[in-house]
Amino acid sequence: MSYPARVLRSRRSNLAVPGSSPKMLEKAKGLPADQVFMDIEDAVAPLAKPDARKNIVAALNEGGYDGKVRTVRVNDWTTHWTYRDVVEVVENAGQNLDCIMLPKVQTAEQVVALDLLLTQIEKTMGFEVGRIGIEAQIENALGLTNVNAIAAASQRVETIIFGPADFMASINMKSLVVGEQPQGYDVGDAYHYILMQILMAARAYDKLAIDGPYLQIKDVEGYKRVAGRSAALGFDGKWVLHPGQVDAANEVYSPRQEDYDHAELILDAYDYYTSAEGGARGAVMLGDEMIDEASRKMALVISAKGRAAGMARTQSFEAPEA
Repeated sequence: MSYPARVLRSRRSNLAVPGSSPKMLEKAKGLPADQVFMDIEDAVAPLAKPDARKNIVAALNEGGYDGKVRTVRVNDWTTHWTYRDVVEVVENAGQNLDCIMLPKVQTAEQVVALDLLLTQIEKTMGFEVGRIGIEAQIENALGLTNVNAIAAASQRVETIIFGPADFMASINMKSLVVGEQPQGYDVGDAYHYILMQILMAARAYDKLAIDGPYLQIKDVEGYKRVAGRSAALGFDGKWVLHPGQVDAANEVYSPRQEDYDHAELILDAYDYYTSAEGGARGAVMLGDEMIDEASRKMALVISAKGRAAGMARTQSFEAPEA
């Protein structure tokens, strides 16, 4: 089945909000997070899940999340709650919902199952088929082993997300601190292999790569430091567990102003010099820097991130006088 073309919106900051708290669902409307995901999984106790679904439906239908990606994290397929999470939320608020986040994804078949269920609901309710996206959270060794197949499992998939806490438990990592290096690992980054596997799968299939949470919610500098690692690799954003982390995520996963300006200058200069007016040259100089087609591709990445973040350029390209 062919679905509508997906437009991958900015997800620098991905704010987690427990569906069991109407107060927090309301507060999230006024925060500058790129995405709000309303949780029915780990943040909600088993007995509170039915009410959490109702709270989320009410919040989505009431609106107020303008400019934000609206996502709901359901329970994973190994539980008995998943189908009811999806059916109740999508049937009653599907027109005001952008994505369903599926946690603890282990195989491509689990993504396909969610895709099929969403399609049935959309057809039954008269919604546009394929509009609601899927966010796949990788939280254990089997999921990472299958991450490429998971990324390719459905056209609905928009993001591949690292879930560090469950992942650490799944590989018997000797640490209770989520987001920091395990004690005794003093060289390199213990999560580098995991992050790179997720990033490669995401890029191979044109998805966004999202880093997981940092649980020391009052340590904003620590959050920036850890976020900086995945941002440097090319990740698009990170989870936010506290309002104090939102601005930090937006800053870290946006280009620096000087880098954004420089990227836009490279694109303008390359367009000019490869045109007939500019001499139709392939490799040219921008100041003291040589730029070519590879430079253009690199600049496109930074430019896209800056534009998605709503940045405005402060420098303009001036063609040389004839």
